[in-house]
Amino acid sequence: MDFEQLNQSGWARTYLLIDSDAQVAALVDPVYDFMNEYLAVLEARDLTLRYTIATHTHADHISACSSLREITGCEYVMWKDTACLNVSHYLQEGETLMLGSIPLKIHHVPGHTNDHVLIETPTHLLTGDFLFTGQGGVGRDDLPSGRLLSHWESLKTLESLDGELLVCTGHEPPGTVMQTLDWNRSNNPVLSMTSFEEFEAWQIKVTAELGSVSKIETALPANLFAEIPDVIPWME
Repeated sequence: MDFEQLNQSGWARTYLLIDSDAQVAALVDPVYDFMNEYLAVLEARDLTLRYTIATHTHADHISACSSLREITGCEYVMWKDTACLNVSHYLQEGETLMLGSIPLKIHHVPGHTNDHVLIETPTHLLTGDFLFTGQGGVGRDDLPSGRLLSHWESLKTLESLDGELLVCTGHEPPGTVMQTLDWNRSNNPVLSMTSFEEFEAWQIKVTAELGSVSKIETALPANLFAEIPDVIPWME
């Protein structure tokens, strides 16, 4: 499997997964701002886009999943109970999507949102906003459909996963180096917590420091209704 992080600016990360033998690809958490760049990469490498996958309903950027489906005819993939429209393939717990010969195993991990999933490849674990790198901890749970207790309980899903998987997250400061799950078990403060009360206190503190999500009023409706607004303030 060829694996690449595409976005060269900003904190949002998009991952390109390729079966080079079959010349098929998947994009995980593509961002609308960079859609033309994704299409150029696919064309330059003569790749067929098989899947465009959103790990969850994003509130901080507009997803390119629906637009890419309309342009390329790929499957738009999300968890089965998502509220987002235009999804063409609804995921089940434990399902394995095949990207050519590459298995992509799905784990439902509600908390940051109720439709959040992890994507496990043979070598990587794509965690969206469910788990960040090291001191980044995890994503906030105060946005629509977020639930603190659900997130805490979903962390148990990580216990059975291979520690050598490289954790690839949905958001990080530019220059952040991705680390293995075992590394995060030792260096991510959330993964060493022993009680929900400790997790809750950490979330309250971090959320207060983060403040409001500036793009939510534009991004969330766009993602729910699969419609690109006429005006995108940050792209003008």
